[in-house]
Parts: sequence; C-alpha cells; structure tokens
Amino acid sequence: MSYTNILVHAVWATKSRKKLLETKHRNLLFKHIREYASSKNIYILEINGFTDHVHCLISLSADQNMATIMQLLKGESSYWANKHLDFPEKFGWQHDYFAVSVSQSHLEVVRNYIRNQESHHAQKDFEQEYQAFIAKYGFEERQDLKG
Repeated sequence: MSYTNILVHAVWATKSRKKLLETKHRNLLFKHIREYASSKNIYILEINGFTDHVHCLISLSADQNMATIMQLLKGESSYWANKHLDFPEKFGWQHDYFAVSVSQSHLEVVRNYIRNQESHHAQKDFEQEYQAFIAKYGFEERQDLKG
C-alpha cells in the first residue's frame, strides 16, 4: 500500500469571469461538487469561493493527478449546474486553473483562507487575487486565464 499526503490548493474561474455564483447558487454548487467528488474518491478538505471563482483544498491519493481531477470536477459540475440551477445564461468554467501544493504546516492557514472568501473579497477582487497568485507562485501569466 502506498501512503501519500499531497495537499493541493486549486482555484478556477467561471467562463469569462462572469459573476454568476450568487450565494444561493454557490452553496448548492459547492455542496454538489463535494458530493460528486466523494463519489469519485476525490477528497475535498475545503471548498468555497465567490461570485466568479472557486477555491478548493484537495488531498490527492497515490493514483490521482490534478488534470484528471479538475476535468472531472469542472466538467460534471458545469453540466449539473446548467441542469439544476437557474442561471440567466449558460454556465461554464474557464479551461485553466491554478494549483499549488500546500505543506502540512500551512494546512490551517489555507483552510481559513478558503473558508473566509466573502470577507476576503470585500477588500480584494479576483483580478487582484489572480495577480497576487501569479507573483507569489511564479506562474507565467497566460491570456486564457485572464478572462
């Protein structure tokens, strides 16, 4: 048996960063993502977000990879959202995402950051957060993530 403890903080945005995730939709969608993930043995430790994006803390198993997990979560959740939620237009996610490893020593810091998205975004919008991620983690800025 392999033992792993790989924690990943993933962030992805709505298509064109449209602010479609009102509180009611957000809560239902995040509940569904958590339930769907569990059915696929994807371990979500924390999920939250704001009107145009999602933060998710994921514990990877030895046989999982981020590309597959993101494809499953984003693909199925957008399908479900369009079928079950009343958006003013077709709902979808942008193709790309951020994903960074999280050390065990920073687990609670990341959990709290994800839990407190509403208060965080009262002071900083997603574009500012996006730019901070680019700088902090040394990501090369790509046009498809910009919206």
